[in-house]
Amino acid sequence: MKISIPNLSLVVLIGPSGSGKSTFARKRFLPSEVLSSDACRAMVSDEENNQAVTNDAFEVLQFIAGKRLALGRLTVIDATNVRPEARTPLVALARQYHCLPVAIVLNMPEKVCHERNRLRDERDFGPHVVRQQHSQLRRSLRGLAKEGFRHIFVLETPEEVEAATVERVPLYNDKCHEHGPFDIIGDVHGCCDELEVLLRQLGYEVTSVAPGGPAFVSGPVHAHPLGRKAVFVGDLVDRGPRILDTVRLVRNMVTSGSAFCVPGNHDVKLMRKLRGRNVQISHGLAQSLAEIDALPGEVRETFCKELAEFLDALVSHYVFDDGKLAVAHAGMKTEMQGRGSGKVRDFALYGETTGETDEFGLPVRHNWAAEYRGSAMVVYGHTPIPEPEWLNRTVNIDTGCVFGGKLTALRYPEREFVSVPAAHTYCEPARPFIDADQQAPKFTAQQIHDEVLDAEDVLGKRIITTRLRGSVTVREANATAALEVMSRFAANPKWLIYLPPTMSPSETTHVPGRIIYGPDYSTDENLSRLRNRGLGQKRSLALGEFALGIEGLERFARKEPLRRVHECVFGVLALESEPVDPRL
Repeated sequence: MKISIPNLSLVVLIGPSGSGKSTFARKRFLPSEVLSSDACRAMVSDEENNQAVTNDAFEVLQFIAGKRLALGRLTVIDATNVRPEARTPLVALARQYHCLPVAIVLNMPEKVCHERNRLRDERDFGPHVVRQQHSQLRRSLRGLAKEGFRHIFVLETPEEVEAATVERVPLYNDKCHEHGPFDIIGDVHGCCDELEVLLRQLGYEVTSVAPGGPAFVSGPVHAHPLGRKAVFVGDLVDRGPRILDTVRLVRNMVTSGSAFCVPGNHDVKLMRKLRGRNVQISHGLAQSLAEIDALPGEVRETFCKELAEFLDALVSHYVFDDGKLAVAHAGMKTEMQGRGSGKVRDFALYGETTGETDEFGLPVRHNWAAEYRGSAMVVYGHTPIPEPEWLNRTVNIDTGCVFGGKLTALRYPEREFVSVPAAHTYCEPARPFIDADQQAPKFTAQQIHDEVLDAEDVLGKRIITTRLRGSVTVREANATAALEVMSRFAANPKWLIYLPPTMSPSETTHVPGRIIYGPDYSTDENLSRLRNRGLGQKRSLALGEFALGIEGLERFARKEPLRRVHECVFGVLALESEPVDPRL
């Protein structure tokens, strides 16, 4: 059996007395890496088998183990550890130092353990001791994962133990062998236009285009001709105008080996939503879901599955260049760099808060960078700022592109910033971070033009072409009435992108299924009078209004200029002002 363990981990050997734990550890680990309970008993009492000092011995063992783990040294605990209460403090110790606890179980036959103990003079206890330890081990084997052990290996025969090899593997976040150069890019939030411009400025080129249309695995593949690699600090999704294009672009770069990416809190929230979790639709998530809902039905399910898998596979943070560079979404303390635990991932995603809220209702974040004294350079994002500034070898490069700021990259090791200004203010920040005059314009030139109502667009006779009813004529008098209605309610016409149904009469009957002004309409004499009235004009108006409403919605969905949408809205209001016999 090949036993693969992380380079930095707490290895707990588990097995009854005589199962061969010390021999196993001696052959596969350095003497300095192994902490033996027997040796610790001897340290405090000069006797390895002095059970009276067991508690003191384990205090010494855990103290030394903590010092080793704090320095990032693999540590092996050589003790029976067959009882859950003996393993619990060891798992807690691993979590304290953000290391992965590994269990290697030597579940040898009871007979083998007895024979080995008989050959050792210092093991003069009776067979009942091994029998009890075997029983305790069998009862707890299935619960090791629930106790917190991330890797569990069980060896059940002497032959398996003899053939077992131990392989040390780096953690997923350990990229110390990657020396760069790198281009570290701040929070994108769906601003794909600006990202494409920034990549061009950094020297990246489109080397190929993956086919697939609206599928997740599609779009251009960017790479740098000189071998530079991009590193994205997360928050690819939400708020911006081209969210799915952004994740496609980043995914293609990561898959092709020209980029690394760590997750942001927005990315994780979207992933949880795609996995069916109940999350709050806020802070821009609605924009991501709207783009997904707009995908063709035949690709949507596969797209969501692949997108969720991509986001879920992102590693909390990376350590590059022999530990000289760390990249995380919200930052990374010294004692967490290159380590793996739930607390490390949470800090990488959200940072640290004081438990207070500011005047905008947002959490007050603890300024961990002010206390940072590590040797590694830490690059992060998460909180938008006007300009990146160095503080104790840390730098925040989220310059709020989606909020009208800039999209910023840091060249490493050159320590040069490259920025692209936002084309627009796509989302208003809850907490202002740049002056209004420094923000990108909120509207395009077309939107600014549409902000001003041109009387020529609404006055006079108009003929509006619709898909459902051909040409609908709006008379001059009715157009004037429509403008008067708009002025009366002082509503900006640009917001009138939808007009609710207006032709249904108010309910005045309790008879199920009847939409009439009163129950007396169903009498023979009233029905006869109703048939003699001309309904053509009202029917024509109703169909015209319906066609104009649909046309307005379709123009809006096609992102036509708002004046084209206004035209349909004014048409509906104009037809509403047409005098019609109220009895119809």
